[in-house]
This record gives sequence, structure tokens and C-alpha cells, in this order.
Amino acid sequence: MTFGVTPARVAAIGPAEPAPDCPLCPRLVAFRAACRERDPAGYNAPVRSFGPTGARLLVVGLAPGRDGANHSGRPFTGDWAGDLLYETLDLTGFATGRYEERPDDGLTLVDCMVTNAVRCVPPANKPVPAEIATCRAFLVERMAGLPELRAVLALGRIAHESVVRALRAKLSAAPFGHGRSHDLALGGRPLRVFDSYHCSRYNTNTGVLTPEMFRAVFAEVRAFVDRG
Repeated sequence: MTFGVTPARVAAIGPAEPAPDCPLCPRLVAFRAACRERDPAGYNAPVRSFGPTGARLLVVGLAPGRDGANHSGRPFTGDWAGDLLYETLDLTGFATGRYEERPDDGLTLVDCMVTNAVRCVPPANKPVPAEIATCRAFLVERMAGLPELRAVLALGRIAHESVVRALRAKLSAAPFGHGRSHDLALGGRPLRVFDSYHCSRYNTNTGVLTPEMFRAVFAEVRAFVDRG
């Protein structure tokens, strides 16, 4: 099975956000159909990015959770990862309003957009490499469509590697590591990529990532964005 994306196929769907019935990854299409049967009231479609197009910061996660964003239709909304992410965004001035695990809670992002490397929920929360590569076309266009973008925060190794590849940089020149940052470029514009462990329940329960560690990364991002 070939998962390659031609420019014509991307153009037919939309450059930065996949259509609700995006057909590009057959395994994910089949899993979306199964999710619709299990959760008929849920969103069950590629989850669109959340935040203003004037954002200077783009936060990139892995993929929607089955009972989180795939149900709610908003990135990181409805699971533990969203609790920590949106609390931290609020503490660092990238969000206003109250996060209540639903897309109509009135939460607003400020100078920040949140998206995922893979827009559809994958089985067992594990997209395969071909799916990550296919969905990267939307990540490329999403970054290109943010004219004020200065920083990207990648949550986890998979998001980091997809961002670096989307920027046409070598992984060896920008290795993943929590708290690291890398000066790359987007279409000739300087762009700094920051890394954090993913804010998943597993990582926080095992102590791989603590709220304090997460806030420290966002504090660095905040300082960098404000210097511009």
C-alpha cells in the first residue's frame, strides 16, 4: 500500500487542514469508522489545529487521543495531556479563559496554535511511519500559513522528528532531547524548535515529565518569543 501524497491530492483536500473525510491513510480511515460506531456522538474526523493564524508559537503533539481530541474535535481536549498543556499555556500567557475539556468552554489561545503531527486518531495511539510521513504535508503547510511564526514546541520524539523533517533539516543536526532547542529555518525565516517530553499521563505518572519540567520549557519559549 502506498501512502505517498502528491501535490494534487493535498490541494484537493486543503493545504493546512485535512478534510473531515480525508482518505489518505487507509488504516486510519478504517479506525475512524470503527470509532464512529463506538462513539457516534464524537467528532471522529481529522482534528483541526486550534489557535490564531497570527501565532508566533506552534505546539505540535503526536496525534488525537481516541477518547480525547477524537471525541471532542479540539487538540488535547478531553484527556490528561490537555489538562497539563492548557494549564501551562494559561500560566505562561499563551491562553485565556477556563479549560473545561470541551470545545465550547470559551478557552482562547493567545499568540499560540496547537496541532498534531498526525491529525487522525491511530490504533493504540501509535501511528506508523508512513502515516506520519503522509500527514507531514499538512504540517508543512500549517507552519507556512503562520506568517508570524518564530517558535515551534515539539512534544515528544515523533513530533520533533516530523517537525525537523518538515523543515528539511537533518535529524542528526537537531537531535531530540527534553529542554533542548535548535535554530532552524522555515522558508528562509529563522525558526527555533524547542523540545519537551510529551505531556501524556504515562510520562507524568512515571516521573519522566513533571509539571515543573514542563513549565520550565514553556518559560524558555515565552522568554524567546518575547525577545522578538
